[in-house]
Amino acid sequence: MEINCVKQGRRVFEIEIEELHRVSASLDESFTQAVNTLKKTLDNKGKIVVIGIGKSGNIGHKIAATLNSTGATSIVLNSQNALHGDLGILSNGDAVIALSYSGETTELLDLLPFIKRSDVSIISFTGQTNSTLDKYSDTTLLTAIEREACPLNLAPTSSSTAMLVMGDALAMALLESRGFTEEDFSRFHPGGSLGRALLTKVSDIMRSGDDLASISVESNVHDALIAMSQAKSGACIITTADGTLAGVFTHGDFARSFQENSDIGTYPISKLMTVNPITLDSDSLAAEALNTIGTHRIDDIVILDSADKPIGLIDTQDFARLKLI
Repeated sequence: MEINCVKQGRRVFEIEIEELHRVSASLDESFTQAVNTLKKTLDNKGKIVVIGIGKSGNIGHKIAATLNSTGATSIVLNSQNALHGDLGILSNGDAVIALSYSGETTELLDLLPFIKRSDVSIISFTGQTNSTLDKYSDTTLLTAIEREACPLNLAPTSSSTAMLVMGDALAMALLESRGFTEEDFSRFHPGGSLGRALLTKVSDIMRSGDDLASISVESNVHDALIAMSQAKSGACIITTADGTLAGVFTHGDFARSFQENSDIGTYPISKLMTVNPITLDSDSLAAEALNTIGTHRIDDIVILDSADKPIGLIDTQDFARLKLI
């Protein structure tokens, strides 16, 4: 039987998005309670223990990884080994995140009485209110859906996605409540392009010296083009007599203006430059520059020193060249 694969693929997206909206709308004070419980646990030097079976167990590994990457100490407890010694990883003051969509998963329920012997808080992710897991939990985060994206409504799809996103939401809310910063994040991601972007300052990668195109505000468009050509740059910084930033002029500005008037070379640069361009301090992180470029949809950022005078320029191509993206 032939099917329209693209149509079926989009159907899965649509169903899961719809179910995520449903779960999002159901968030209540239980979510706040869960965040506060985890924050208190970490503040008291406790850890987060994640438990799940089958697909929920796979989601649990992702949740624990996300929590760890944001400084929230987490481990996954293997349910099969838990009753054979691994329960020893639980300590008083820990918090447990237990995942079971039905709330009646036998292997998980077998653990709960033993978990409750310790002074721990249990936060459950389940789609069923009044389930056994719900009754055992201190806080329940509902991930109830109306249908799976599976055509047979059997394979965990919408339900597992709902748990995954609930875990992300919990981790991000916890991150903000703890005041976790980019500098904190960089300590847990020292490798790869993400680590480099988080550990590198814009002053380390900006174009400066002969690589920086810069002219005075009294110059014309022709002077800007020469400066950009010599510096092999797509943008030129415009400065006032005292060295402060007056504006910026780019190849894009030139192309747009040239379409309207092919004789713009003699035009004063002050007539065509962008006044008050986006800037960053030289102590800013490269990650902030990446975010700024994406947010403002620009190609260049002017870098200022402590006296607010332009000392460099960052181009989007610099990130790729330096393998920061």
